Amino acid sequence: MKKFSLLLILSFLFLGSTKAAYILIPMDAESQKDHLKAYGVTYWILEQGIEAWWFLNYRGGSFAFQHSSIFEKECLTRGVSYEVIADGQFNSIRQEIAKKESNTEAVKLEVAPKIVVYTPEFNQRGEKIQPWDDAVTLVLTYAEIPYETIYDRGVLNDELVQYDWVHLHHEDFTGQYGKFYRSFHNTPWYRENQQRMEQLAQELGFGKVSQLKLSVVKKIQEYVIGGGFMFAMCSATDTYDIALAAEGLDICAQIYDGDPADPTAQDKLDFSKTFAFKNFKLEKNPLYYEYSSIDNTYTRKVLPQQDYFTLFDFSAKWDPVPTMLTQCHTRTIKGFMGQTTAFRKDYVKSNVLIMGENKPAHEARYIHSEFGKGFWTFYGGHDPEDYQHFVHEPDTDLSLHPNSAGYRLILNNVLFPAAKKKKRKT
Repeated sequence: MKKFSLLLILSFLFLGSTKAAYILIPMDAESQKDHLKAYGVTYWILEQGIEAWWFLNYRGGSFAFQHSSIFEKECLTRGVSYEVIADGQFNSIRQEIAKKESNTEAVKLEVAPKIVVYTPEFNQRGEKIQPWDDAVTLVLTYAEIPYETIYDRGVLNDELVQYDWVHLHHEDFTGQYGKFYRSFHNTPWYRENQQRMEQLAQELGFGKVSQLKLSVVKKIQEYVIGGGFMFAMCSATDTYDIALAAEGLDICAQIYDGDPADPTAQDKLDFSKTFAFKNFKLEKNPLYYEYSSIDNTYTRKVLPQQDYFTLFDFSAKWDPVPTMLTQCHTRTIKGFMGQTTAFRKDYVKSNVLIMGENKPAHEARYIHSEFGKGFWTFYGGHDPEDYQHFVHEPDTDLSLHPNSAGYRLILNNVLFPAAKKKKRKT
């Protein structure tokens, strides 16, 4: 904090003694050397108490803020491309963006959002028990955006209210341990994870892990209703909704919780409780690596070299929220798989906004909606730069992918809470 305060004071002193100028961070494909770290610089600027601008659909969704030699040095240190522009040039860009015929908009970024990642407590202590990485923590670390961690104990203690944005690590909220039983139930990591989860559930007063997870899911739902921002990837998307729809039902086979599942559970699902999905069918085979019919992993017929999804073009002036979330230097994103790869459109609720799709495969990859006073976003797949990430494979080195379009979508969500929201025009 002392460092930040010093930087802030120096910045104001510098700004007060020079002519007005701005730093523009271009985000188009041709001009930016490191798109991912550009988000980190913008976040850092907000941490200094300096407002920034997000120019939607202008040069790939560029950022701008008042010039300071300190800010310029930070861009150089992080390897982020930037341009110093005069006050008059900045105003000309604003005027160009404001034209009615231009599908652009200038959104002010005001305060750096406080970020938290929902991840198992042993991950927080640096114990690598679960043998897979997490795309969000990888990109937050690479972009140098600070975050804290939380898990079931903290969620149930209402600690989420301290944060503006929560990411759900690749969790199985149904209490079936990722349905890894068939391939991994004899491995030390699987056994230790199950043991720790059962112990945690007992400590927190629950008879089963599935009951604990349902309580956590409902607490997160309350957080969103109250104005929080929730982002989830891979299995944390569909299992979240499955847990909500199956409230009060036993959908776990005996190998997961010690007693048989309710054979009539499918007929008792309540889809009115879910965020995103409707009318899905549960996968009842406990040995099959799938939760329900929501996921399109095993039904899609897409060759890896042809696996792409397309971002929708939204009106920046009429729909600034989805426009923010789809800012990128390309509209076509490389596909990538996961335990939950994509969402079959037949099971997506009509009020949910599809922001990215693979139309030939009839699947949604990137979806979003409001819920209460808050927002949620679901992003299918595990790692945007690892097409088919397997258990025990090494973490992705993002220094090899500084211009990743797929990872940019994650960082759009991270900055989203910083934006001054405008109501949709009518």
